[in-house]
Amino acid sequence: MNKNYLCLGLMSGTSGDGIDTSVIKSDGKNQCELILDRYFEYNGQIQEDIHNLKDKIVNNPEKLDKFSKEIIALEKNITFFHAEAVNHIVSDFKENIDFLGFHGQTILHSPVHRATKQLGDGNLLSQLTKKKVIYNFRQNDLKNGGQGAPLTPIFHKLLKNKYKLKLPTIIMNIGGIANITIIDSGDCIHSRDIGPGNCMIDQWIRKNSKKKYDNKGDLAKSGKINKQILKNALEIFIKKSNLKSYDVKDFDSSFFKNLSLEDGAATLTEYTSEILYNQLKKSLPKSIENIFISGGGRKNKFLVKSIEDKINIPIKLIDDFGIDGDFIESQAFAYLGIRSFLKLPISFPDTTGCKEPCIGGEMIESY
Repeated sequence: MNKNYLCLGLMSGTSGDGIDTSVIKSDGKNQCELILDRYFEYNGQIQEDIHNLKDKIVNNPEKLDKFSKEIIALEKNITFFHAEAVNHIVSDFKENIDFLGFHGQTILHSPVHRATKQLGDGNLLSQLTKKKVIYNFRQNDLKNGGQGAPLTPIFHKLLKNKYKLKLPTIIMNIGGIANITIIDSGDCIHSRDIGPGNCMIDQWIRKNSKKKYDNKGDLAKSGKINKQILKNALEIFIKKSNLKSYDVKDFDSSFFKNLSLEDGAATLTEYTSEILYNQLKKSLPKSIENIFISGGGRKNKFLVKSIEDKINIPIKLIDDFGIDGDFIESQAFAYLGIRSFLKLPISFPDTTGCKEPCIGGEMIESY
């Protein structure tokens, strides 16, 4: 029997609102026990600093040097915040945690430039928590011709096996960016980013109200879609639709700036829905029974219903299996941390486009 390890996964997504944390026990292969999930919200200053810095960098690697002082300062604050979260969990958890799977906070992801930047000091986190830290998961994939994302598909395959999901199965994750994993009848996994998830809708709501997101899609539901603006925005997206990996700054929100809060939410939600529907439609196997959805976007009922109506296939929540859809990615990075330690591949030609199955992540022990 393979040895099982305990790993605490730490994931901060595109929304930049906080940290999802998960403890799992796994052999890094076929065995996995989901043990604990907790969320820690960033303070208002960290949230503001993340979005301000991303707006300055605008997904341009050349600007990393220009704003290096701000990056260093924010990275330190983010790392201290992660350490507090880890130490809080460790103090409550009775078993020894072997590793931390530390994703960090993405402020830039540009496969075209072979560049990705996640804020998080693995050395400092190891010092502060007295734990082995596995981090920097995306770089090796980029060096080997991949897009650096998505990295969760190998974990999706584990969940498929654990919960005996019928094949073919699609798992659609709607976070800031939306991606899909397809597990076909041959048990092979294919994945890619398919467009914006919550990012444009959340950005619109933050800039035009005191709210952080459109709860259940209620604002969009009360607004009116501007069809001409929608048409223009979709025509621009088509020029970028051949990208395999997306970042928030790949989507132009300037079209929507003169709309009311509600009409902007409605138009942006339809824009997101239309892109995800068209991208999903291209990927559907001939016979599909299961489309599952995870990520924060699954809570936007208006968006999910819009996609479902277009594709005319029921979309089920991953939560139906007793899995909290908010924590799939933090669970995944715990699993990836274990696979990294065991020198097992975490990305594959059919998931990120890398040349061959690719190991990833660096381990540091600094205490």
